[in-house]
Amino acid sequence: MISLLSGNVLWCGDGVVVIDVNGVGFEVTVTDAAVRELAGTDTPVKIHTHLVVRDGEPVLFGFLTRSEVEMFLLLIQVNRVGPGLAMRILSQISIPDLAGAILDGDEAVLSRISGIGSKSAKRLILELGDKMKKRAALFVTGLSSGGDPVRRDAESALVALGFSQKEAVASVDTVLRGSSRSADISSVVRAALSLLREGS
Repeated sequence: MISLLSGNVLWCGDGVVVIDVNGVGFEVTVTDAAVRELAGTDTPVKIHTHLVVRDGEPVLFGFLTRSEVEMFLLLIQVNRVGPGLAMRILSQISIPDLAGAILDGDEAVLSRISGIGSKSAKRLILELGDKMKKRAALFVTGLSSGGDPVRRDAESALVALGFSQKEAVASVDTVLRGSSRSADISSVVRAALSLLREGS
């Protein structure tokens, strides 16, 4: 499995870039934002990748950050969401906005994404909501039982969504400092995501 490419950008096309890795050109399918950022780059770049075999042909999907890879992997687990649609989703909405819409059950935001209708929006909310919680639980496993469990689990949930530990800690700390009452994990995560979206 090819999970990372490091090299120079040879050229960018419509949703595609070619990366020269030690004289070998790798064609990588990327988001629109990635094309814009990589176009004209003359310094070495690192692209996180995920290999998918479609119709017997291997296709490399590339991402600028690990959080994009994590969200892509979540999306393609949803019924009727293939790699192509997942890339279109990531091209049209930021990860904080997407995560916030799913956790808030905001069908209107999701339905504005090209290729996502009302039924698909409901499916994303239903299936991804559960998968995000399960993924967050994996990050919590093995941590000490001491400290504030709401703080710990909220930070772990944000890390599971692809945010850095520093971002998670800072946003959760801000939310909890501003809370005058006992808060549950879900409300803390939603509030922290709102802060992260404002700062993105």
